[in-house]
Amino acid sequence: MSSAPKLALRLSSAMSAVDCMHLASIAEESGFSTLWFAENPYQRGVLPAVVACAGVTNRIELGIGVFNPYNRHPTLMAMEIGALDEYSGGRAILGIGSGVPAWVERITPFRRPLHAVRDAVSIARGLLSGETVHYSGKMYSANGVRLEFEQMRNHVPVHVAAMGERMLVLCGEIADGLLIGNMCPPVFTHRAKDRLREGAGDTVPDRSFEVTKYVPCAVDEDGDQARKTARNAIGKTLSAFWQAYQPAPAALAAIREGNGIEAGRFEQALAQLAKGEQGEDVLDDAFIEAYGIAGTAEQCVDQIVSLGDSGVTQLTVTVLGDAPETAIRQLGAVLREI
Repeated sequence: MSSAPKLALRLSSAMSAVDCMHLASIAEESGFSTLWFAENPYQRGVLPAVVACAGVTNRIELGIGVFNPYNRHPTLMAMEIGALDEYSGGRAILGIGSGVPAWVERITPFRRPLHAVRDAVSIARGLLSGETVHYSGKMYSANGVRLEFEQMRNHVPVHVAAMGERMLVLCGEIADGLLIGNMCPPVFTHRAKDRLREGAGDTVPDRSFEVTKYVPCAVDEDGDQARKTARNAIGKTLSAFWQAYQPAPAALAAIREGNGIEAGRFEQALAQLAKGEQGEDVLDDAFIEAYGIAGTAEQCVDQIVSLGDSGVTQLTVTVLGDAPETAIRQLGAVLREI
């Protein structure tokens, strides 16, 4: 058996801060590496939950996955993450991405995402390193700006969410890690690493680079029930993403290509899901293999280990079902055994 990637937990802005705190404590006790907080537009802002979780944990890292520069200027990202890093004792990770086009367009034009992300990373990284930033970008600028409080450390990790090839190359060039969102099949990671190396160039041997992948995960002693839960969750997310990413062909390709599902069957499933049919009635286990993890705790850990073979160094699970506490403990216990 190959070595398993680190296991992280995804918490989202659909959850209250109190619920996040409860799961954060269990995740740390169970040996999880990181809490990644997904901030989706028009739900809760994640910062109250992140701070609350920092207060009830001691070791687990705290990742923002992700902020986007269309609704938060890079200087504000740095102000908030610098304060979080201070409060948490140096456990913060900043994730930056361009966001989902259809969601961004509700408040501002979604334009020049490559430049937006480059500018955001450049400005935020400089400020979080304690520098006075003089940066004039094509989307965002900061002229003579410095954070007016001492930083916990001189390097806060900055990760970039990427699906398209040009964003992947940029990620390899400027980031400390890649964030791969839900609904990208394992083959995507293999292709992504080639683009990351292209962006990093000669710096590859000189640095560690985290590849973090989000994936929905259903754990149940009844494997069939777990797979049913996973098919429903995958169906809901896949349908929503397919509609939201219509203005971004590269993102659609990242979701579709290499998923191991015949094109006609994939398109038919999307059509049925768009009509409101449930994933359990539309999707088969090939969709779980491509987009999720499901089964008993032992079966899920086997799937987690296999994803490590694709190049993922940290797997971030969205724990599905009515008993996430039990699932987190079970996954942690099985992983400790191997």
